[in-house]
Amino acid sequence: MSSLHKSRIADFQDVLKEPTIVLEKLRELSFSGIPCEGGLRCLCWKILLNYLPLERASWTSILAKQRELYSQFLREMIIQPGIAKANMGVSREDVTFEDHPLNPNPDSRWNTYFKDNEVLLQIDKDVRRLCPDISFFQRATEYPCLLILDPQNEFETLRKRVEQTTLKSQTVARNRSGVTNMSSPHKNSAPSSLNEYEGMNEIVGPLYYTFATDPNSEWKEHAEADTFFCFTNLMAEIRDNFIKSLDDSQCGITYKMEKQEQNIKPQFFAFRWLTLLLSQEFLLPDVIRIWDSLFADDNRFDFLLLVCCAMLILIREQLLEGDFTVNMRLLQDYPITDVCQILQKAKELQDSK
Repeated sequence: MSSLHKSRIADFQDVLKEPTIVLEKLRELSFSGIPCEGGLRCLCWKILLNYLPLERASWTSILAKQRELYSQFLREMIIQPGIAKANMGVSREDVTFEDHPLNPNPDSRWNTYFKDNEVLLQIDKDVRRLCPDISFFQRATEYPCLLILDPQNEFETLRKRVEQTTLKSQTVARNRSGVTNMSSPHKNSAPSSLNEYEGMNEIVGPLYYTFATDPNSEWKEHAEADTFFCFTNLMAEIRDNFIKSLDDSQCGITYKMEKQEQNIKPQFFAFRWLTLLLSQEFLLPDVIRIWDSLFADDNRFDFLLLVCCAMLILIREQLLEGDFTVNMRLLQDYPITDVCQILQKAKELQDSK
């Protein structure tokens, strides 16, 4: 470890040990990259994403409250209607004459349950295709959720709900290796509103990876809950990019893409860049490095636009020389892998404004 890197770690530790974190100092340090040693990145992201307050004294109570709230969410959301578990404080009515699986009433709990299954199928598909080449995402977690996996609990796990559910739009099957495969019998059918939310797994993935690799075993144990709330906070800021109905408004994705209009329609490449925070354009360590700067910036999504512009500027000569096919290949498989070069160019653009 170089002396410069040791010095940066010491600078972060000095800022983070203060009774009240000075946010501007933390942002300034984080913008140039956060060291992963000692769980510094995990802690900084939680502060920068407004999960942890600036007052250190309240961290323990806030984390305990939020993690218990997450357990409460699990209790409320994953139990199939008709299953009761009195000793967990959860009560569900069994099938009744008024409410049963064939009840067409839109307010029926069973109707809600079946609609939820459609969402679960999309989630299951997204989770399985997340970073398939990284072993971390293919192996079991060190800290599985005992609330769900405990055989004494009469829960129907989300995995079982997906495997047992057959919808018009999806067919679920298991192969000899026990892998669940999803296929769509109507490939040419129009996408439903559910598809507007596809890709959010690409936002969850780097967050969960960062928190689940925290050297602090206590914080690592609660990576799932912490990821949920940080993801929720982040999505509250970028949700407009995922809401099609706002596409033409000033906060919609089309408006943002038009701010960097080129001869090639930005929809062909910028939609993915912006909505997924560049998570599909670079390797995971590089995505995490970009997010250090993105989360640290006070106007993080304006800075995201500058990063995208920097990406275009750095391949400007290639774009000018190429035809449509060549340029589309460049933009959909971005050639520059040095993200520090991209971030430096984006900072120059920011400083020149």
